[in-house]
Amino acid sequence: MFAAVLKYFSVYLLSAVKFFGGPLVGFTMGVSFWATLGLTVAGMMTSVCLFSLIGSAVHDHYVARQRTRNKPKFSKKNRRIVSVWQKFGMSGIAFLTPVLFTPIVGTVLATVLGVSKSRIVLHMLWSAVFWGFAVTLTLFKLSHLPLLQFLHR
Repeated sequence: MFAAVLKYFSVYLLSAVKFFGGPLVGFTMGVSFWATLGLTVAGMMTSVCLFSLIGSAVHDHYVARQRTRNKPKFSKKNRRIVSVWQKFGMSGIAFLTPVLFTPIVGTVLATVLGVSKSRIVLHMLWSAVFWGFAVTLTLFKLSHLPLLQFLHR
């Protein structure tokens, strides 16, 4: 019983921190497709809800730390993020969050850019469902390939 709870919690927690880790861990530990998908979405959305509330404080701390290290304010990475924001808005940030950012970084970024909490949650939810379904389905459907068989027990 404890081992099963630990498996599910691992998928959930990893998805909250690094989105693609959830489906991968769920697949390797033998968690069912629907449980993996649900835990992946729930993990990401937990981070989104938590960090949409404290996003500004996290950003202020990060900026202060960058200043003490004399890091440039407008790095190449920051310019690309602003470019995505200007072209695609919150939809672009949400779409790229699981792929390029983590749920934490994507949410803090949206918060700092002035997006309302309800819009952040809505956009991150469709992104989590889309990417969670795509990645989990791909892993489970391609499990017969030799490349992925070593991952599955």
